[in-house]
Amino acid sequence: MADAPASPKKGNGPQAKNGPSKVTLYRNGSVYTAADPFASAVLVDGDTIAWVGSEQAATSIADSSMDIIDLRGALVAPGFVDSHVHLTETGIALDSLQLGGVRSARELLDAVAASGGNGAVLGHGWDESRWDDPTLPDAGELDRAAGGRPVYLSRVDVHSALVSPSLVASAGLADLDGYAPGHVRRQAHSAARQATRRLPAGALQEYQRRALDEAAANGYVALAEMGAPKISSMDDLRLAAGWNDAAGSGPVPEVLPYWGQLTPTADEAAALLAELGVRVRGFAGDLNIDGSIGSRTASLREPYADAPGETGTTYLSVSEAAAHLAACSELGIQGGFHVIGDAGLDAALQALDEAAALVGEQRVRAAGHRFEHVEMADADAIARLAKYSVTVSAQPAFDAAWGGQGRLYEQRLGSRSRGMNPFASFYSAGVPICFGSDTPVTPLRPWSSVRACLEHHDAGQRISARAAFLGHTRAGWRAARYENPMAGQLVPGAPATFAVWEVDELMVQVADNRVQSWSTDPRARTPLLPALDIGRDPRCLQTVRNGLELFAAEALRG
Repeated sequence: MADAPASPKKGNGPQAKNGPSKVTLYRNGSVYTAADPFASAVLVDGDTIAWVGSEQAATSIADSSMDIIDLRGALVAPGFVDSHVHLTETGIALDSLQLGGVRSARELLDAVAASGGNGAVLGHGWDESRWDDPTLPDAGELDRAAGGRPVYLSRVDVHSALVSPSLVASAGLADLDGYAPGHVRRQAHSAARQATRRLPAGALQEYQRRALDEAAANGYVALAEMGAPKISSMDDLRLAAGWNDAAGSGPVPEVLPYWGQLTPTADEAAALLAELGVRVRGFAGDLNIDGSIGSRTASLREPYADAPGETGTTYLSVSEAAAHLAACSELGIQGGFHVIGDAGLDAALQALDEAAALVGEQRVRAAGHRFEHVEMADADAIARLAKYSVTVSAQPAFDAAWGGQGRLYEQRLGSRSRGMNPFASFYSAGVPICFGSDTPVTPLRPWSSVRACLEHHDAGQRISARAAFLGHTRAGWRAARYENPMAGQLVPGAPATFAVWEVDELMVQVADNRVQSWSTDPRARTPLLPALDIGRDPRCLQTVRNGLELFAAEALRG
């Protein structure tokens, strides 16, 4: 849009924070809806979509009792659902040293030295695969740069970290699996992270609010929080779930909580549900079968190309994973795992077979289990995922960051990297798929994530803009087995949950295996989406959940 939207009438549509609901007419824009591919207006009545239609019809229904917002060409679309987040970790990362831009050990040490303050030095995002010289700083260099202060600097994948001698001593890291001077993985990394996360409830809430506000400002209306004992405490998960019922603090995106803890029997799973004291969507998410490619802890069939003696780490046995899935299936709740490597996926699939033998295939399918990441899946694995109706929760920005010639996946895996993140193959086989960021691993930038699906490093695994958008919106609600089947749509009777976007151009992607091409031809009768081949993302003007405003840009207010 060339100009900011005109000032709406007093009330400004869905009420900021906790004010009374109103009838609001958005008009003179574009509405992404299956009800009418040419819709340019939408009527919101309280927490519900009351009507969608044309500008001409909007003129006939507009009256002085309504708040009227002139969109000036903006797009109203279902709000984004991030299917894999870590709220506290994201808030901490946003407020700590930003290390994604450093390109050497020296630059990293300079950032630590310049950090200031008296407490622990926290940082996130370094990625040595992008450095000309991937040599990491040693423990002594970190100690000198920090002036003896404790240092915890998480790698971009948050599966390993650089730590100072003072943190090693205070957290007792030296005797744990995965410890090396200055650099920790596996058990030692989990202990290092938890040592820096022992914070008062008020501090945890502040970090969570920071993450929720960042999400709302980028058009997210819901976030699947992936808590787990190795990451955070039960109290941290309870605080995250509590935002759904918080009064007086202002509305935020809905939190869809998961807890990644092993449940060997149905009785133990039921007891854990009672102990948590909050409703969780399942015992899934970051219950790790393996680790990450970047930290060389993803479990592989064959050794890493750049570390011939290493095949990664398997944290759960097949029998443990099978008992967990069987227990969750008996209770009718989602189970699942963090699984990235091909050997890790082999173990997860064998666990599905064994769980089906224990409780029956139909129970396993009906539970709607979900696996996170699933980056290395061949045709046989994909067919078995489809057989058990397992949802894959994937992160397109991983491919954008690390896929392609000469980048991290190729460095670690060689020719195996070409088969990473097979989105199109999942869709072709009927595997349910939803998308997220794994923030703070990748940022809360939904349109960049949609673009990553269109620009996958393997042209054969690219998917359409429409499929990518649905995977980031409606599919996220479905993957969490959300109660309202109309969530993620803008049709009469659906929740008034959406985002408004300032866009340069709206298009329909044309299916073409040779090139990602676009069309403005209205005969496609497909709702229009922003053109994402122009080098910048649409700008969020407003985010609304159930009729309540979570975020509004100054441009919307005029």
